[in-house]
Amino acid sequence: MLKVRFWQDKTSLGVAFSILAATGFSFKAIFVKQAYLVASVEPVTLLSLRMLFSLPFFLLISIPALKNIGKLTFRELLLLICLGIAGYYGASILDFMGLEYISAGLERIILFSYPALTIILGICFLGARFDKRLVLPLCMCTLGVVCACLSDLQIHTSTGSVWLGILFVAGSAFCYAFYQAFSEPMIERIGAKAFSVLAMLVSIMAVELHFFSQLPLSALRQPSYVYILCAMMAVFSTVLPVFFQSAAIKYIGAARSVLISMIGPALTLIFGWLILGEVITGLQIIGMLLVLVGVLTIKGKCN
Repeated sequence: MLKVRFWQDKTSLGVAFSILAATGFSFKAIFVKQAYLVASVEPVTLLSLRMLFSLPFFLLISIPALKNIGKLTFRELLLLICLGIAGYYGASILDFMGLEYISAGLERIILFSYPALTIILGICFLGARFDKRLVLPLCMCTLGVVCACLSDLQIHTSTGSVWLGILFVAGSAFCYAFYQAFSEPMIERIGAKAFSVLAMLVSIMAVELHFFSQLPLSALRQPSYVYILCAMMAVFSTVLPVFFQSAAIKYIGAARSVLISMIGPALTLIFGWLILGEVITGLQIIGMLLVLVGVLTIKGKCN
């Protein structure tokens, strides 16, 4: 009886889907770090395998999603290509490169600052009005990232490599913020699902071009465990979370779904500690809380 009630309760379903989506996205960094531990593999090789495993699912989705989008103008096509390259290729490759040098926990905290960067890009380039109420949450996000960075710098002896990882992941957050800030016209034009599918297909092509221009085909030969990790990354940290997030928004709305997704950085910290043996410091927790509160406040002011 309880099971029937649970599956009939749309709010409970929405919360469950949102938690599953946050968990899936949080595991991405764990899969990448595990692959680096078991094999000497290039970031672009990992990303290429992730995209190849994801491709069949997105091709399947693209058939119904792209039926009624109409003909795109040259300007719209150019914008779509730029957003696909920045949002999924650029953000992903920089993220994977950064994870070679920093902890999964720090990576997630830096990435989670993208709403603040999206606001800044909107003000600087899209004519968005500057709201003085955003100053404090933006400062909180910045301070939170600084605290998390200082935590990794204290733990690692090679501070130069940590700074390099921080720069790569900060670049990843900037690319995704660019994607978020400039995607609205395309979403209004062709719809969210069609836009996401097209942007992903563009990014897959960009990733494979990068791979084949840099490495031979033999670089795809990896230990079987790397293939397993990349397949799990494709299914559990790429495809399924996208569907779970869409379902969560359908049942409980975007605002509540976003609120639940705030558990993401905490989940990555916990998984990094349990699976990778990463150290959780007080400074890291403070940084995570500052970023979460800052992002939550920003979303509240913008609604």
